[in-house]
Amino acid sequence: MIWFTEYWTDNVGLTVKADEVKKIRSKYQEILVLDTPEFGKMLVLDGLVQTTEKDEFIYHEMLAHPAMIMHPEPERVLVIGGGDGGTVREVLKHKSVKEVHLCEIDEEVVIVSEKYFPSISEKLRDPKVKVFIEDGNSFLEERKDYYDVIIMDSSDPVGASEVLFKKEFYEKVKSSLRKNGIMVAQTESPVLQEKYFSKAFSEIRKVFKNVGVYLAFIPTYPSGMWSFTIASDFVDIKDISINRERVKELKTKYFCDSIYACLFALPRFVQEILKKS
Repeated sequence: MIWFTEYWTDNVGLTVKADEVKKIRSKYQEILVLDTPEFGKMLVLDGLVQTTEKDEFIYHEMLAHPAMIMHPEPERVLVIGGGDGGTVREVLKHKSVKEVHLCEIDEEVVIVSEKYFPSISEKLRDPKVKVFIEDGNSFLEERKDYYDVIIMDSSDPVGASEVLFKKEFYEKVKSSLRKNGIMVAQTESPVLQEKYFSKAFSEIRKVFKNVGVYLAFIPTYPSGMWSFTIASDFVDIKDISINRERVKELKTKYFCDSIYACLFALPRFVQEILKKS
């Protein structure tokens, strides 16, 4: 038994007991698989919790479904990052989808996820899915005007992932979207990572005409309050009446019609951060 702590800041963190720890060193990072009593298996990359069996559905459902619902008929979807496969699993719940590309820079994340997290990675071998082991920034340069939805399931904006939070990258995302295309990105915690949250929103707003922020509550992510930013040039993403009936067709555990109805309801302090961004 060991105790593992992810430090959210210099002064606060999340500490969990692990009965068993597996350590893998990839080309890019240290990968840990912790077997915890409270959260089940936990995937940790370079000391940062990425997902757990207990609460992964919250993050993956909230990242994938709003954009998929708002698009009139999403057929081609790109997930950048997300090597655990959870976002791909949720995307494939939409009947219109014909093709899902997963672009993950670290092949070991995919291998570890398929071995230790089968309930999350179960759809990575689906015939509609193609996995690319590439850098997302370079990958987009080769695919213009191709995708209906692009989902940024990236890790925190440090190291190799930092470029995925900048205006230049979002411009590449925009050029890879077809008409009616929508992008969505996880944009960190407005409580403990206000600088990154504000910066990501600001950079996305420089590129896209319609931009909205929504929140979910994920126990193992810094502060528990997590943000997502969704954007489109063609779709009025603030109009949650769009395709709302499709929400009820989904088999989900967190995302539902009532959450979708008030998707963009934000606490006042978050509204103030966005006004200053």
